[in-house]
Order: sequence, then C-alpha cells, then structure tokens
Amino acid sequence: QPGAAERAAFALADLLHAASQVAEEEDLMVGVLRALGCAELARTVPGLSEVGAAAILAETGDPARYDSGRAWAKHAGLCPRDNASGRSQGRARVSGRGRPLLRTAAWRAVWALLQRNEVFAARYRHLTTHRGNPLTPTQARTALAAALLRQLWAVFVHRRAWDPILAGGTEEVVPAA
Repeated sequence: QPGAAERAAFALADLLHAASQVAEEEDLMVGVLRALGCAELARTVPGLSEVGAAAILAETGDPARYDSGRAWAKHAGLCPRDNASGRSQGRARVSGRGRPLLRTAAWRAVWALLQRNEVFAARYRHLTTHRGNPLTPTQARTALAAALLRQLWAVFVHRRAWDPILAGGTEEVVPAA
C-alpha cells in the first residue's frame, strides 16, 4: 500500500520534528536554570533532573515570592480540601485550585524520585503500607509531590543543598536566631 507507507513516513517525520522541538525547549529551560544558579542545587536532589526542576520553576517563577514551602504547594493546588457538611463527612481531596501544570510537573518529578531517591521511596512505602489508614498509590504520590515542592522551596530560597537527613525527618530543624 503506497498510500499507507507515505502516511507512515509523514507521521514519523512529524514525530522526529516534535522530538527535536522538545529537546530544543528543554535545552533552553536548563540554560535558564543554570543562569539562575539553581542547576547545581537541583542536582543535589537524587532523582530530580534539571529538566524537571526547570519545569517546576517555569510554572512558578521565583520561589522566594512565596512565604513558605507550604504556600508553594498550595499554589500548585496540592493542599488538602475538606469535604464535610453538617454531620456528613466526605473524603478529603486535593484542592485542585492553583496551577495544574505545576501539579503535573511535580507529579512527573515524583515518578523519577521514587526510583532513584531512597528518602522519597521510603516515605512512599510508609504512606502506602502503614497500619490504620494506608494511602492509595495515587494519594501517596500526590503527598510526595507536595513534599517535593516544600523541599525544593527550602533548597532554592535558602540556597542550600538538599539534605537527606532533613528531608527524611530524622533530624530536628532548629531555626536560626
């Protein structure tokens, strides 16, 4: 079928063109991340790529504009929203308000972190297996996306490398005087 082969060739050419455009955009994003001096800091988080960090920053701009990491996660719409009225107690859900592309960027970054970051992998295992009220895998990934944003806020705003001991919650944080 010559027509089918021609259509397949056009589809392949379109795919290759789109892939080259994505690579160009990713190079530009990483260039901006490096110009801001955030690439080195992003590389301190095992499993977080420069492209992933750049995508998160592209959706929010300067994280120092936010009062806290919690505010940054809220900006993404990753904060919990109660679903209760009178005596009826529904399931709490993620608010969904905020920037959907920021939620998506954080969500995608979490997938890689679960494979390459022991702190996030251990937290995921804990959230999905603890007794009492284990979270579903989707709920756990959502909680980790919010945690990633909170931790990245601290890394970028305070200009300090990611610390697995602090991120794992095994050391108490003492505020500076």
